[in-house]
Amino acid sequence: MLQNIRDNSQGWIAKTIIGVIVCLMALTGFDAIFRATSHSDDAAKVNGDEISTADLNQAIEMQRRQLLQQLGKDFDPAMLDDKMLRESALKGLIDRKLLLQGASDSKFAFSEAAIDQVMLQTPEFQVDGKFSPDRFDQVIKQMGFGRLQFRQMLADEMLIGQLRAGLAGSSFVTDDQVLAFARLEKQTRDFASLTFKADPATAKVTDDEIKAQYDQHTKQFMSPDQVVLDYVELKKSAFFDQVKVDNDALQALYQKETANLAEQRRAAHILIEVNAKTTDAQAKAKIEEIQARLAKGEDFAALAKEFSQDPGSAKNGGDLGYAGEGVYDPAFETSLYALKQGEVSAPVKTQFGWHLIKLLGVQAPDVPTFASLKDKLTNELKSQQVEQLYVDASKKLQDSAYEASDLAQPASDLGLKVQTSQPVGREGGTEGITASRQVMQAAFSQEVLDEGANSAAIELDPETTVVVRVKEHRKPEQLPLTAVADGIRSELAKQHATEALKAKSEALIAGLRDGKIASTAAQEGQSWKVIEAASRSQDGIDPVELQAVFRMVKPTDKDKPVYSSVTLSDGSVVVLRLNGVNQGAAPSDEEKASYRRFLASRAGQEDFAAYRKQLEAKADVKRY
Repeated sequence: MLQNIRDNSQGWIAKTIIGVIVCLMALTGFDAIFRATSHSDDAAKVNGDEISTADLNQAIEMQRRQLLQQLGKDFDPAMLDDKMLRESALKGLIDRKLLLQGASDSKFAFSEAAIDQVMLQTPEFQVDGKFSPDRFDQVIKQMGFGRLQFRQMLADEMLIGQLRAGLAGSSFVTDDQVLAFARLEKQTRDFASLTFKADPATAKVTDDEIKAQYDQHTKQFMSPDQVVLDYVELKKSAFFDQVKVDNDALQALYQKETANLAEQRRAAHILIEVNAKTTDAQAKAKIEEIQARLAKGEDFAALAKEFSQDPGSAKNGGDLGYAGEGVYDPAFETSLYALKQGEVSAPVKTQFGWHLIKLLGVQAPDVPTFASLKDKLTNELKSQQVEQLYVDASKKLQDSAYEASDLAQPASDLGLKVQTSQPVGREGGTEGITASRQVMQAAFSQEVLDEGANSAAIELDPETTVVVRVKEHRKPEQLPLTAVADGIRSELAKQHATEALKAKSEALIAGLRDGKIASTAAQEGQSWKVIEAASRSQDGIDPVELQAVFRMVKPTDKDKPVYSSVTLSDGSVVVLRLNGVNQGAAPSDEEKASYRRFLASRAGQEDFAAYRKQLEAKADVKRY
């Protein structure tokens, strides 16, 4: 790209650019030119602090991916309005900047140690309950962050959280508010319902209706914005075959690893402690008495259970299990390693008292053969050299891709193959390089997508680096009516079926209200489904239906129910009959405390929202 600029600097392109600049200077002056260029990398300024276009593009992409995850894999990403996404993302960045400024003005702060502690204790960064640097790098790279970038983001989030907590902590709730909320929360309702299922198969949809729907909502019927990517992939594993290791070095490493393996001995003992109640002489006399009984043929384990003062082993007949060298008191260990299996030592003095020691078993070390460890040892010796080769190759790939006008030269320089992806949209794929958020951000960036440049080197994981280039950009195109007619017909049929049910339910409700239809009479072969004392969180009832029931006004008389209807997500219509409203029991102290915490939290959120509005009202915000 830089070479192209140099090549064209003396040609007609350069002359045209200079001509445009001269015209702009004549029309608007140097000051306008300066202002236009000085903000080229800024999306906005908030009280003088910049929000870069790179930050905005990253926020837009994150918002796009979140929406796609929420809306499901069948949602067409082409239906997302780029202008609306940009406005929403920019507003979020401006709000965030205002809150950070507010936190700074209020003198909120965190130490570097506190930030470190949060990262160390985050479960997503741990392996087997401990912080893993490799896992940390993997997770933040999937999120699109470098280490310093993630640390700054975390510090900002902690400041905003501290500000929010400070505002929330200042909120309070009165006893009357708690009781009023409790009355509403514990209230139950008696109601009945009739559900009429929508049947799109019975609805008639004409070709003219389909055409009208298509013409009125053309933006909804576009092909997705897709790219086909060329890419080169650099794998660390490819360098292992390029590195040779010396057999002597392998043998030395083998000896080092196996030298740590040692014989294990299973000991049992009888301990008589020397303490404030028992002198050394008394303890020695007691252990010699036990030794004499052993000599007469009594069982060691039985005597240990009866006399040993080691609570950890006495109940197991003195058995201490297998252990290697360096575990026991030196005097104990010297005596143990002098025994043959089944032998009992003479009395042994340690810092704990007097012992009799029995060797129950010897476990020889399981020393693996050199052949069985050779591959592992080879990999260990090669790893350091491979890491350096991989780092050097990654840098070479980065430099070569930056200088080249395609991927053929970088691939040739490093002996790699140019590969091609399947067409993929902004939401990315499910496997391979297109599953990487970083790759998709790069693919749809201005430099790669619009200017046709190679991407920077992208580290997919600690073992893989790629460079991508857009081979083909399949821009959104208007889909023909024939391609979407069936979908439109299905949606219109559902709408017509629901509209017919709404008309039917309105007529039914009118008849119920004026008494022409009995309140409990069956309709179209179905009886009213009666629910007594339903709570706001009642199981087994559609939440939309339940919310509608609790929005209905209280009946003025026991014999005068109130009627309403609600449409469910599948197009069904439910006719509701509210028979009565029941007040709940007085809240317990525990419930009051729970309601108070909830109301205080809600009040804190409202205070926080008001504070944000105040910051926004006072701010000097410039959007570019």
